[in-house]
Amino acid sequence: MNKKRLALLEARARILKAMAHPTRLFIMETLSQREACVCKLSEMIGADISTVSKHLTVLKNAGIVLDEKRGSQVFYNLRCPCILDFFDCVETVIKTATEAQIKLARALPASCGGFKKSRL
Repeated sequence: MNKKRLALLEARARILKAMAHPTRLFIMETLSQREACVCKLSEMIGADISTVSKHLTVLKNAGIVLDEKRGSQVFYNLRCPCILDFFDCVETVIKTATEAQIKLARALPASCGGFKKSRL
């Protein structure tokens, strides 16, 4: 693998790592609909402002969100809303994997579902 390819793969991994938290995914979905300040996001998530601010910093450092200071408040937006298209792909993977597991479970032989008591 050449250096250019490795750098691209590492950049992808940084973005995926930044997205790898349910709160951050919620923030991204919310920001896809409208901009929001940390206080509003904190209220929606039900977490304190410092926690939400840390999540926003992770997303900002990965290049996923932009911030804009207005007076005493900072408003956040998605840098590239197309990143949400990735969610559609993830949901397809979830659905496909679930269907495969159901198919596998149906192919398994039936069992009694219980355990025998030991005679100790």
